[in-house]
Amino acid sequence: MNLANPIVFFDLETTGVNIAKDRIVEISVLKVYPNGKEEQRTIRVNPEMHIPEEASKVHGIHDEDVKDCPVFKSIAKEMARYIEGCDLGGYNSNRFDIPLLAEEFLRAEVDFDMSKRKFVDVQTIFHKMEQRTLSAAYRFYCNKNLEDAHTAAADTQATYEVLKAQLDRYGDQLENNIDFLSKFSTQNKTVDFAGFIVYNEKGEEVFNFGKNKGMPVAKVLKEQPGYYDWMLKSEFPLYTKKVLTRIKLRDSHLVR
Repeated sequence: MNLANPIVFFDLETTGVNIAKDRIVEISVLKVYPNGKEEQRTIRVNPEMHIPEEASKVHGIHDEDVKDCPVFKSIAKEMARYIEGCDLGGYNSNRFDIPLLAEEFLRAEVDFDMSKRKFVDVQTIFHKMEQRTLSAAYRFYCNKNLEDAHTAAADTQATYEVLKAQLDRYGDQLENNIDFLSKFSTQNKTVDFAGFIVYNEKGEEVFNFGKNKGMPVAKVLKEQPGYYDWMLKSEFPLYTKKVLTRIKLRDSHLVR
């Protein structure tokens, strides 16, 4: 791969799929350097909550498996340092893994600026090209069966191999650089990772849900002052609330 910065492929196993509520139980990272060197590490995490059976059936991790593992807050600073200066890659990462990781950093009071890096979502590239799942992508691109699917380490390694195979297969359509891959694998230009606030064609932040969908955030906050308080008290992700507050404070400063 043609890399200007190291890229960290990562995968999360969690207690569920609710970005605002659920927690990490395992994180695996594969760090690839511009010179081709690879480093992989996998850490199990005590989520400080019960792991539902539905989630355990997917990744095979139960409460007993993580009861003596570190909580995320105790590893957050080390993890932030490890991925500092790196771009990020994953499978469905733009819609799930990155928003949830951002939530965990905020809960741990680690102000890790996710906006400074580029994101490559291998699933988006795959869906634009072939419309399949990760296991099917692995068979299709790499001619291999994905053993131990839904374990973070196996999924992370498969994701990296699939991206390299995509670059080989679509060399006439995909550019081998992270700038291009990041833009190509981004479906919406989101402001808050979870996609509740996005940029419109004018570059304005607009709501992407509910009765104010398509409306500029600044305009809604000015004309519907109670909407801000409602969002802060509702179960939106912490990062979404952080972005909302930043816009509110920015525009209040401009008014003054």
